[in-house]
Amino acid sequence: MELSILLAKIFSAVYLAAGLGVLINPRYYSRIMDDMLKNFAVVFLYGFFAIIFGVFMITYHNFWVKNWTTVVTFFGWASLIKGFMCLVLPQTLKMAKPMYSSRYYAIIALAIAIFFGYYGFFA
Repeated sequence: MELSILLAKIFSAVYLAAGLGVLINPRYYSRIMDDMLKNFAVVFLYGFFAIIFGVFMITYHNFWVKNWTTVVTFFGWASLIKGFMCLVLPQTLKMAKPMYSSRYYAIIALAIAIFFGYYGFFA
C-alpha cells in the first residue's frame, strides 16, 4: 500500500501540472507535440522510457483488487502499451496531438490529479 500511495502522489503532481499547463497555455502544449512529432529521437526516447516505467509498474504494482490501487496498475499497463506503440507504430502519436492541447484533456488531467491526490495525500 505504501507504493500505491507514493505513486498516487507522483501521478497527482504530474497530472495537476499538465492539466493546469494546458488550461493556462494550450498553444505551448500544441507546440510541444508539433516539435515532438518532428523529432524521431524524442519519440523513440518517449517510448523507451514509457516501456521502462510500465515494466516497473507492472512488476512491482500489479494489483487487480476491488479498490483504488487497481487504477494505479491500469496506468502501469497503459504506459507499457503506449511505449510499445511509440516504438512500433510512432505515427499513432499524431492521433493524440489534438488531445494534448484541448480543454478536455486539461479537465481529464485535473480530475485524475484530484483522484490520485485524494488517495495519495488525504485518504
